[in-house]
Amino acid sequence: MTRIDNDGGVHLQSRHGTRLNEMFPELVFALWEHLPKRTIVDGEIVRWSEAGRLDFGALQRRVGGGNHARHLSIVEPAHLVIFDLLEVDGVDIRTQPLAERRKHLEDLFAGIPAACPLALSMQTNDPVEARLWFTSLAAHGIEGLVIKAAAEPYQPGARSWWKYKSRTSTEAILGGLTGTLARPSGLLLGRYPPKGGQLRVVGRTTRLARDLAAEVAAYLRPAAPAEHPWPEQLPPGWASGLHGKGDPVTYRRVVPELVVEVLVDVARERGQWRHPMRCLRLRLDVSPDAVPRGTRLDAGPAA
Repeated sequence: MTRIDNDGGVHLQSRHGTRLNEMFPELVFALWEHLPKRTIVDGEIVRWSEAGRLDFGALQRRVGGGNHARHLSIVEPAHLVIFDLLEVDGVDIRTQPLAERRKHLEDLFAGIPAACPLALSMQTNDPVEARLWFTSLAAHGIEGLVIKAAAEPYQPGARSWWKYKSRTSTEAILGGLTGTLARPSGLLLGRYPPKGGQLRVVGRTTRLARDLAAEVAAYLRPAAPAEHPWPEQLPPGWASGLHGKGDPVTYRRVVPELVVEVLVDVARERGQWRHPMRCLRLRLDVSPDAVPRGTRLDAGPAA
């Protein structure tokens, strides 16, 4: 949420109310320069990598940049993607339908240059175009579509919209588990790097269904510490989640010889899937050598 007050002061904050002005000075300047006073917009800060993919890791560096914020704003600039307009020139338009608020927002952006770090979010009411976006933008790290009713007013604190996420199935190697060998509750998964090397952690699963947990347990073999490439505890963020956030993951190491099929989304960071994935089935017909390397998804599922 961003507010430009009566004096032109910019207040850039997260959805939890954290002040972001000092972390993203380039956005503060753009908002001050291009939006009128007494205006409130809703949006999301993003950072694009040089490869044209959303770079969540770089965004986290920006948030934790501290005294380096101004330097980072030059070498790793961010964009504010604006998707809603709540007030403009002091007029509250929250009660207007989304379609009307969108028209006001487009009028506002008509005078903003394309090179500005403020970006107007994509929006369509054409299902064919939406499906094209859904299939083509996943390669750029965009997780899916947000679906909102065109006739709805803005409802603070209420979630009256849907998120339709892009997911695909792929394979990974079982390297550890939480729970017990007899009743694993979740799996720690790995893949080999693209250019060779030891098995690396790429993520973890959500809680296993009872029948699947029993099937996996029948084939598990505990690994001796010297025979396993992973440490006894995984540092925070190594098994899905934010790097450096949360607690270390305590788990049981197993011989990395089993392959499972999982359902993953497109969010990746530091060679790992950022969100926990759902385990679909055990793949006894696939060897670890046949599993795609890295976290690339273009190779598709193993045959």
